[in-house]
Amino acid sequence: MSKIEIGKAVPAFSLPGTGGKWKLSDAKGKHLVIYFYPRDNTAGCTTETTAFRDSYGQFKKAGTQVIGISADSLKSHENFKAKLDLPFDLLADEEKLVCELFGVYKEKSMYGRKYMGIERSTFLLDDKGVLQHEWLKVRVPGHVAEVLAMAKKL
Repeated sequence: MSKIEIGKAVPAFSLPGTGGKWKLSDAKGKHLVIYFYPRDNTAGCTTETTAFRDSYGQFKKAGTQVIGISADSLKSHENFKAKLDLPFDLLADEEKLVCELFGVYKEKSMYGRKYMGIERSTFLLDDKGVLQHEWLKVRVPGHVAEVLAMAKKL
């Protein structure tokens, strides 16, 4: 699969999620924020996820659904969702197929060691499933407010 592009429809996909099997068509008629994050229960991912949780009511008012995706197991996601009392689903992409579709599964480096992992990224789709905006190599502080502002403009 090739990476998706701004202004193009996102190909249909489905993944197991904390609310059951989730399909892109489940978001039809709503704007959709898809945020990819490296791992459940890590400092940055917890901070980002709680920021989306705390702003969820505002996203909902803007007609925008939120989902988080990582390569963690469904069991890990269920525990993470319960621990943080999340009002949205987390999707398990253990085979990294959707991560590769969005181009977020990349070579990373930490302390000189190279490894493959998910680059923290967020994508905003309109109510027809067309990619409208993307944030790559996300820095957590202020990120959710920026995504919310863009969602309100759609």
